Order: sequence, then C-alpha cells, then structure tokens
Amino acid sequence: MKRILALALCCTLMAAGHKPLTWVAIGDSITYLNDHLDETGHRLTKGYLTDVVERLPYVHYVNQGHNGWTTTDFARSIDKLGIPAGDVYTIFLGTNDWWQGHRIGTWADYEQATGDSTIYGCFRIIVNKLRQLNPSATIILLTPMPRTDFIYINDSHNNAYGSYRFKNNQPLDSVAAAVADIGEHEHFRVIDLYHERRLAIPHLVRFKRLHDPATGAYRNYTYPDYIFIPFHPSDDYPYPPEAQGMTYDGLHPSDKGDALIAKRVVKALKGL
Repeated sequence: MKRILALALCCTLMAAGHKPLTWVAIGDSITYLNDHLDETGHRLTKGYLTDVVERLPYVHYVNQGHNGWTTTDFARSIDKLGIPAGDVYTIFLGTNDWWQGHRIGTWADYEQATGDSTIYGCFRIIVNKLRQLNPSATIILLTPMPRTDFIYINDSHNNAYGSYRFKNNQPLDSVAAAVADIGEHEHFRVIDLYHERRLAIPHLVRFKRLHDPATGAYRNYTYPDYIFIPFHPSDDYPYPPEAQGMTYDGLHPSDKGDALIAKRVVKALKGL
C-alpha cells in the first residue's frame, strides 16, 4: 500500500512540476481503437494512448486515429479533420498503405511536394499541415509494425495475409524504411517498431487454430506453419483469447503490444 501511495505521489509531483503537453496522435485503427475498445471484442483493455498519459500525467492526448485510413486519406482530408495545435504530434501510419498497394515513391516526392500519389508525398502534405498549426511542435514518427495473418474479430470475411509476403511487389519494410528516411532528413525522432524484435512475426500470435487438411480436425499451428494452411471465413475464429501474443488478431496490438508501444512513446516524450 505504501508503495502504491508513493508512486501516486511521485506521479502527482511530476505532473505538477511539468507544464501540460497536448499530444495529437495521428494514426489508423491501432490508434483509433484506444477509444473504441468494444470494437476489439474487449480483447484490448488499454490502448497505447491511455497507457502513455497514465505514465505521464502532464500529457493530454487528442486521438486522431481513423479506422482503416492510409496516408492518402489523411493527405486528402487534412484540412477537414479539425486537428488542433499541439505541442507534440505522432504519426503512426503505413500498414494500410502497404495492404492497399499504394506506391511508396522516393525522397524527391517529399522534397518536391509532388502530391498525394505516393506515401512520401502524402507525408509531406501531413507534415506541412502540422507545421502550419504549430511551427515549433515536436513531430515523432512511428514506423508500421510487422503483421501476420489478420482476421477481423467481428467479421472473418475481413482478412489479410501478413507482411511475410509482398503486396503489389512491395514489402512492408520498404514502407517502414520510407518513414525512417523522412525522419532522418527532417531530424524527427523515429520510433522503429518494424525492427523491434519483440514485435517480430513469430511473437504476434502464439498460434492460429485451423482445420488440419488431412484430418479435418482443428489444430493449433504456429508460425510459419499456419501460412500454408487455408482459412475459410465459415471456420471458427482462429485466434481464441489464449492465442494472442503481441496482437490479438494478427494485426492490432494486444494489451501487451500496446504497452510496448506506450513505453517507446513515453521515452520519446520525456524531456520535451
């Protein structure tokens, strides 16, 4: 009890001694789900935004996560979203761009502001808007994390293979490399989730429960064995609660995965 009280007092003193920071989190469903836990079947009980502000009480977040969105969606809607002026912005995008086969482009697309036809160009539009809102704000980029076979918990017809394969002849790590490249040129802090060993594909789910093609009985297959076994939407949901690892559905972080992301974000925010 004394330890809990001491921790609470420490957090209170830290919050009192630091001016409030407004953190605007721009992202896709991974960010969006922080405030929509019911859409995870309550597999997720605490998203990374909530976790961060619990650890840093002087930080207040604004959730600009949009389910299924890409950098293109943000670039084309950036002036309509009502994004507020913040002290710090995080941009956590790219996995949906990869799945939808969007062209990555090159640094020249960013440097020359060639528009929303490439991921590089879309990032330029987003960054320009954030600088317009607050020229002195800190911008932090998060690379997309690896993903394995995604099966939406509320509709098994919504599914996608993992980043162990290319999509539109592009690997997901090329999207992550583009994000890191922008960060390096712009001197932004980059949180590299793609190369975080604890988020590697074998750790995303413990197993995938599928029909054994030989017997028809359900079996728990681990990576990479499950990528060779077909899944049909009429089958039982392949990720029961005990299958979750760093994700609960192959794509979206579980409590454990979001806690890791929160820890990385907290480290980046400290000292701002």
